[in-house]
Amino acid sequence: MTTWSEFTAEAPRVAEIFVRRHAAAGKLCLLATLRADGSPRISPIEPRIFEDRLWMIGMPDTTKFRDLHRDPRFCVHTATVDTQVTEGDAKLWGEVADVRDPALHERFAEDVYADIGLDLRGQTFDHFYEAHLTSGSAVEMVDGHMEVTVWKPGEGERVVRRT
Repeated sequence: MTTWSEFTAEAPRVAEIFVRRHAAAGKLCLLATLRADGSPRISPIEPRIFEDRLWMIGMPDTTKFRDLHRDPRFCVHTATVDTQVTEGDAKLWGEVADVRDPALHERFAEDVYADIGLDLRGQTFDHFYEAHLTSGSAVEMVDGHMEVTVWKPGEGERVVRRT
């Protein structure tokens, strides 16, 4: 599996579109997880890039985090309402790892407070999930054609052009 910094080096186009769409949607994405019965669940999430790593952090004791605790596989999709995908679109797949590091948690809380004013400082996080990526893709319109950029670790990016 691949860390965020490795991903951005191997897949600069997919990473750029993900970051751009993530910011344009107010940091909102859709998170796909697996329920206990194996069926899919879609939930809103605000993934955060912090210290060159991608984090899936949110309100504690929610079904999406119970899903990830049971089965760490996920897909995160940049939120879009544009059926023409004129601004691009991106998806990332991977697995989360629960990182237990109180000093990291405190730095994260300080960063969130400085960025959006949400005060999580001094709190203990139930789960602190770092995303390790297994693949990614991005869609964008180029010269009237849809281009799908696909990435897998160690393979770099490849572009499929749809007419």
